Amino acid sequence: MNETVEAWNDVLAFLYDRIDYERQDTPQRTRGFKLDRMRELLRRLGNPQDSLPIIHIAGTKGKGSTAHMIASVIDAAGLRCGLYTSPHLENLEERFIIQGTACSTAKLRELVELVRPAVVEMEKLAENGKQQASPPTFFEIITAMALLYFHQQRVDLAVIEVGLGGRLDSTNVCQPRVSVITSISYDHVHLLGNTLSLIAREKAGIIKPGIPIVSGVLQEEPRTTIQKIAEQQGAPLWNIQDDFRIEDCEQKANQTSRGFNYLVKVGSQTRKWPNLEVGLKGEHQRNNALVALAALACLQEQGWDIPNEAVYDGLANVRCPARIETVAEHPTVLIDTAHNPASIESLVKYLKTETKSARNILIFAASNDKDAVGMLQLLLPVFDVVILTRYITNPRALTIIALEQQCQRALDLATDIQGDQTIPFIESCEDPSAAWNRAAELAATEDRICITGSFYLAGEIRSLVIGNAVSHVTS
Repeated sequence: MNETVEAWNDVLAFLYDRIDYERQDTPQRTRGFKLDRMRELLRRLGNPQDSLPIIHIAGTKGKGSTAHMIASVIDAAGLRCGLYTSPHLENLEERFIIQGTACSTAKLRELVELVRPAVVEMEKLAENGKQQASPPTFFEIITAMALLYFHQQRVDLAVIEVGLGGRLDSTNVCQPRVSVITSISYDHVHLLGNTLSLIAREKAGIIKPGIPIVSGVLQEEPRTTIQKIAEQQGAPLWNIQDDFRIEDCEQKANQTSRGFNYLVKVGSQTRKWPNLEVGLKGEHQRNNALVALAALACLQEQGWDIPNEAVYDGLANVRCPARIETVAEHPTVLIDTAHNPASIESLVKYLKTETKSARNILIFAASNDKDAVGMLQLLLPVFDVVILTRYITNPRALTIIALEQQCQRALDLATDIQGDQTIPFIESCEDPSAAWNRAAELAATEDRICITGSFYLAGEIRSLVIGNAVSHVTS
């Protein structure tokens, strides 16, 4: 075997042989999550997080897009920005980004070798009963690798996205410059709670004493919960609508604009970014940009040199793969990582307001812990053809049989599909490759294919679609 390939396989085996809650069912509630292991692992690595100025981002939806927006603006300001997000779409290296460039495979191997001794020693202690905590998990290890990488590379600022929840997430060992909660809706209810207040309490676990917290939460119940926790922690709270908002641009004769006026209250003053445009598609991205702006305003207040030109440039040119991303034309192929009803609702709103296509074709898969019925209820009325499938790189995928049952349940509940409304043609394909080939076979040039329901489905199909588009261009 090629020595480089063998070394890379060893890296992957070392990481994926550890407990990985992205690939298996998470324990009920939060029993399996503690920060002791993470703190001990980082202590053995010299506590790299202590030297990093961090923007810490939690939220049910929008946290990935918001993280990319903040990082894009920081990059545009000429600062050296590290960005850590999860999960990855296609390659593990995507999780570790500095100034818009993913970590190299060689560097990732080096990082693994740096953390390996600490992980192995902790595992031995746990096995011998000399350490009560269980050994580090996959997510804890790669989070430690990200913090170590950013420390080594001397980034000016690091944007860190929470993996799950907030209070007990492995990223919650940092002392950030700004904390951010993008939104609250129902997701991971078996872990975080079955009310918006309980979910908000877990997300608000990232609030630190005296550290500014930016909240994009609109609903009264979780908003009140966040307010109380911020008060308990003595953390200055910036609330959407109260402290930052969006206004429509005034349109003059013969003038067109795609931008909006963004306003953020800073003390007694209101800072304004008129006619600001956002590079990501969908009305929901305007609110994500608003939350990003408030976080950036906090940084500006702390003395960070982030000029307005960088704000305009960074937000206009931000790119975030698989967030309502058009990856091919004729037919249009759109990929989105929406994986809960709230995110699907934003996608559907975009599809309904965007240029109409002759037919809409859906490729859909979901994880077994997600609300597939709720998502399909929203999606079915919008599509003419639905292709159900099962992603193959992660065992949490809902089986085809279970997904077909969920789809039937959604049909029974979808009150929009009634009267003269046509029920979509529905079929199943065993894997994403077969689903993509079937959609491509059915689609005419004026149709639109939409791929959604899971981050893992998006990752598996994206390279197939782009590769197919490139082959058509080069052939």
